[in-house]
Amino acid sequence: MAYTVKQLAKLSGVSVRTLHFYDEIGLLKPAYVGDNNYRYYQDDELLKLQQILFYKKLNFSLEDIQKIVCDKNFDTLKALQSHKSILENSLDKTKNLIQTIEKTINHLRGIKQMKLEEIFEGFDADKQAMYENFLIEQGVDEKKIENVRNKVDTWSKDDWMQNKNEADDLYAQFASAIEHHLSPSSSEVQALTKKHFEMTKKFWTPNKESYIGLSQLYGSHPDFVKFYNKIHPNLLPFLVEAMEVFANRELK
Repeated sequence: MAYTVKQLAKLSGVSVRTLHFYDEIGLLKPAYVGDNNYRYYQDDELLKLQQILFYKKLNFSLEDIQKIVCDKNFDTLKALQSHKSILENSLDKTKNLIQTIEKTINHLRGIKQMKLEEIFEGFDADKQAMYENFLIEQGVDEKKIENVRNKVDTWSKDDWMQNKNEADDLYAQFASAIEHHLSPSSSEVQALTKKHFEMTKKFWTPNKESYIGLSQLYGSHPDFVKFYNKIHPNLLPFLVEAMEVFANRELK
């Protein structure tokens, strides 16, 4: 079945103007143009639009999306499996937070008393002391760690949640890059790594040596290994390599 621009816009929720723009930049071409000069879209174009919307949801730029979905080696099935994995991981976290909310409601209604530690369940409790000791063992300046500790002590729960959500989005983009066989040294992945570096700067500003040290912490500490493996089984070595490339190229 073929769909006009207007029909596809109604079906997908994407405006006619946006579909015209996608055609102009070569991101989503119609299957054919009729004698009436109307654009017509078929199943392949609908699936491609779905992929575009998935990547937009993951905060990819249109330029990066075009490089991915217009690649001749792009595999729609693998992409869908990757999206499914990312969404399932996000769903698990959401379910955990919903359970915490339900416990809090019951606690406030006097139905069931919450344990103190349950109040913050699902909010990625900070194992600060453990990581600090590990970093010191890796040779990171203890004064820098003290500065980080003082800074995060002023953060509210909302600050932590905002940082967590930004990190979740970023790691989802890294996972998607893996599924599309991008190299850790590619411009697309290095752009993501720059975002990771900027996120790190919210806490402290690493130099070349300490950013590589942070990557080694990720790669060797069991908490981080477990965390990254839940997102994607290949994310950790991929991220470590990307960070090392970034440090060697961009930092002193």
